[in-house]
Amino acid sequence: MSVIITTIASIFVFSVVILIHEFGHYWTARRCGIRVNEFSIGMGPALVCWVKNGIQYSLRLLPIGGYVSMEGENGEEEEEEEEPSGPPRGLFRLPGQREPDQLAMEVPPGRPFGEVSVPRRMAVVAAGAIMNFVLGFLILLILVSSQPYITSRQIHDFTEGASSQASGLQVDDVILSVNGHRCFVAGDILYELSRTENYTADFVVKRDDQKVSVPGVTFDTQTQEDGSVTMALGFRVYAVEKTPVAVIKEAFSQTLYYGQLVVSSLVDLARGRVSVNDLSGPVGIVSAINTAVSYGWKDLFSLMALITVNLGIFNLLPFPALDGGRLVLLVAEGIARRPVPKKAESFINMAGMALLMALMVFVTFQDVLRLT
Repeated sequence: MSVIITTIASIFVFSVVILIHEFGHYWTARRCGIRVNEFSIGMGPALVCWVKNGIQYSLRLLPIGGYVSMEGENGEEEEEEEEPSGPPRGLFRLPGQREPDQLAMEVPPGRPFGEVSVPRRMAVVAAGAIMNFVLGFLILLILVSSQPYITSRQIHDFTEGASSQASGLQVDDVILSVNGHRCFVAGDILYELSRTENYTADFVVKRDDQKVSVPGVTFDTQTQEDGSVTMALGFRVYAVEKTPVAVIKEAFSQTLYYGQLVVSSLVDLARGRVSVNDLSGPVGIVSAINTAVSYGWKDLFSLMALITVNLGIFNLLPFPALDGGRLVLLVAEGIARRPVPKKAESFINMAGMALLMALMVFVTFQDVLRLT
């Protein structure tokens, strides 16, 4: 039964995150007057497909991706068939769906991708990631609303003899940053302290309406039964009343926290602090979903928020074949006032896609090794 639940949960998470990303591209393209030929959720063989207003909508077998096919987005206008034959057959048919040879495909409205202005094309490319951030915010809004209270970053009291108090922190301090990293929510504090060395950290706090630097704050340690050593904060923070404004503010702050968490992980990877062997792909995500499901829907939704924010940030990286790479090319076009040569753009995207596929194979292999 757990396998079935994990499978359903995984399909739900992947499908929703992908759907909202591709819908961002689709909706913005339509609003910018770009011709959309197909909107597909999933990859591989089509399970169901239908046509409305000349646009083909497809649900495909593998829920690990999706795409919005726009006229001329690869630099050349699609070749028009002399005799339109309707959408390809899916493995299943919708009620009342006619056979392809009975469908006359309409020409979708709009212009080719390359014929609209650079700002509009940039908006279309960035819209997928933006919708991922919106989804993350909405999920976190639900989670914060379900909590009995909101945890603040303001110190309420200290345990007797706490080293953190003796080394500079005070009651009513509002923690703004730890080791130079801004803290948006209480989770930021715990995350940054988990990365400290020698159980010492530099703080910036708000004290009497002024920013105060508190360097070299030390923390006590505790030895667990298994011999491991953990840090003891030595202080508690205030709880915040759950007003509508406080809930929205906390959900927004937690979205920023998740974003900072992803960026910090990427920086750690670039600096070699985290090994590339620690990366996870779809197999690792499914394993994480399985763990989250065992704890309940809140943990599943929290993981889903992290996944969608992660997808948004990852897609904005200035790497070929990603949305961020396409934005770089559009910025270059805007500055030079002429498009990047199509052959060069195709080569860059193909090279980037090859590297991404190689990385996907590698991380999937690592995920499988961790499970065995």
